[in-house]
Amino acid sequence: MNSTTKVGVRWMSVFTLAWLAIWTVQLTPVQLLLPLQLDTPEDDWITGVVSSGLVLGIGGLAGIIAGPLAGALSDRGRSGRGRRRPWALGGVWTTAVFLVVTGFTSGPWAVGAAWVGVSIGVAVSSAAFTALIADQLPSTQRGAASAAVGSSQAVGIVLGVGLVVLLGLDVRAGYLLLAAIIAVVGTASALMLPDPPSALEVRAGRTASRRWESLRDRDFAWMLSGRLVTNIGNALGTALFLFFLLHGLGQPSTVAQDNLLLLIVVYTVFVVAASVLTGIWSDRTGNRRGLAVIATFVQATSGVAIALVPTFEMTMVAAALMGVGYGAFSTVGLAFAADLLPTERDHARDLGIVNVTAALGQLIGPVLGAGLVALVGGFWLVFVAAAVLSVVGGVLTAMARQPKPQPQSS
Repeated sequence: MNSTTKVGVRWMSVFTLAWLAIWTVQLTPVQLLLPLQLDTPEDDWITGVVSSGLVLGIGGLAGIIAGPLAGALSDRGRSGRGRRRPWALGGVWTTAVFLVVTGFTSGPWAVGAAWVGVSIGVAVSSAAFTALIADQLPSTQRGAASAAVGSSQAVGIVLGVGLVVLLGLDVRAGYLLLAAIIAVVGTASALMLPDPPSALEVRAGRTASRRWESLRDRDFAWMLSGRLVTNIGNALGTALFLFFLLHGLGQPSTVAQDNLLLLIVVYTVFVVAASVLTGIWSDRTGNRRGLAVIATFVQATSGVAIALVPTFEMTMVAAALMGVGYGAFSTVGLAFAADLLPTERDHARDLGIVNVTAALGQLIGPVLGAGLVALVGGFWLVFVAAAVLSVVGGVLTAMARQPKPQPQSS
């Protein structure tokens, strides 16, 4: 199998399951479990928001380092069993172990340290699975695979938060459930997906390549900057949702948790629809850049809506708009990134850098959001900033040129 040969339904199904597990265990704590662990009394609620932002920021920093490093090492792998699978398995098991540890900790320092381990595991496994898009798919299937990644992100939030809320699990039981999900599904997916050994000619080309030459590529660099800024805008608009319901709209804790699940369901429906439709459309037309830019402007409207009308009803509308915008951008943007990869021998490293933009968004977004909340004593500035950054991300993405489609075999 190579990047000019189409894959079948089985490959896509297993790939989708892998990402569903990854997103479920990464985003359920971000949206629900970590805020519950770190929430503080009503008279000191801003401290809880700041603590949550710092914990997510520290975890994001760890992922930024771990993802590209693991990708670069897997690119140079000489294992007869393949390059990606050992790193996928290692990342999956690391994630499972530290999810358990996080569930048994308390206080911002201990929780933050444990969350670093989870973030490293997620970054390593994500780098390995993402590399398969460039390793094994032709350009006409990368949009579909990216749609699987993007739609799984939204479904994963619903699955994780839904299980915790509907089963009435406490924080510790929630983490244990997530650890079981990633251990079972992640391991099975890593073993079932093909992982041919690295080609000798690819490994041999290392000495002739410039280090980090992808970052010197004009179009790849513009794409990365646009993806980073757009992800920060998305993190600003979503990471503090539970705190917004609790302290921005004044909802009781049980009501806020139920409403958070409802918002996530709405967000998910529109993310999945936008991901699938834009992924297929971008495969047919090849116009990844144009679709990605339009998506950033749709995402921006969600922040404007909440800032102007801060009600729960408008938050529902904003969740739908955010779902459409981010679903389309995350899908088409990832396929666009795969199209722009400068060199075959560094697929995992370079796609690890692409994943870093999401991790860095999770780092900067909550920390910036917490600072903005503390600055004005409310949430309106958070949503205004989310809208502005989304637009800036679209402008930066537009600076990258759309590559010509590659020939492929069936």
